[in-house]
Amino acid sequence: MASLNSETFVHTFARGLRVIEVMSEVTTPSTLAVLAQRTGLSRTVLRRFLLTLIEVGMADTDGKQYWLTPGVLRLGMSYLSSLPYWQEAQFALEELCATVGQSCALSVLDKGEIVYLQRQHAKRILPLSPALGSRMPAYAVSMGRVQLAGLEDGKLDAYLETADIRALTGRTIIDRAKLGSMIRRIREDGYAWGEREFDDSICGLAVPVRDLAGRVIAAINVSLASHEFDHDSAVAAFLPQLRIAASRIRAVTPAM
Repeated sequence: MASLNSETFVHTFARGLRVIEVMSEVTTPSTLAVLAQRTGLSRTVLRRFLLTLIEVGMADTDGKQYWLTPGVLRLGMSYLSSLPYWQEAQFALEELCATVGQSCALSVLDKGEIVYLQRQHAKRILPLSPALGSRMPAYAVSMGRVQLAGLEDGKLDAYLETADIRALTGRTIIDRAKLGSMIRRIREDGYAWGEREFDDSICGLAVPVRDLAGRVIAAINVSLASHEFDHDSAVAAFLPQLRIAASRIRAVTPAM
């Protein structure tokens, strides 16, 4: 990975991506002044980036405010379409959701967080219902823990030493040694259970998605209402179907 001072690091390109990132965090059209404050760029420099984005069809303006257009989705869809298992994962999750009657999802691990790539909703929407692209801290949710369990020991130790681990509910495990032991046990169990650690109303059961070489590349889960399920009832009801769905996705995933 190139450092900020490396000859291979293109600062202009990085700043342009930062503009897109900031605009994606703003839910309403924003003025040049607001975007300049949030990006840390001067108005003159920022205006050039915005005019470039408008020219390539990724942003628009009414002369006073600026916003992203659907054209920016080309960037996100480029990633999704590059995943060999993307289409099969959608089919597998649709079938899983219909079979178990619960919301389910697919995520990948990115810099200590999980990122939602697929989401299938049951008829009853849970209070916490992440959208495509949503991020959550890996240590506090079942899909995150099952992917952390797939890391090599050195990478897992580094994560546990440096991660910003904090209590999100009264039940969040924040003791790093205890968390490490739990994650290593997940390797043996082949699944992860999380209960009311990210949100008091939600629990979840997750299994890894592996490539054909056996490496963990993603995770799928079922999200459940915490007042309706505990560990044992969730494992009995959903673990077999989760593993079937994961194996279906693996079947179309080459070794990385």
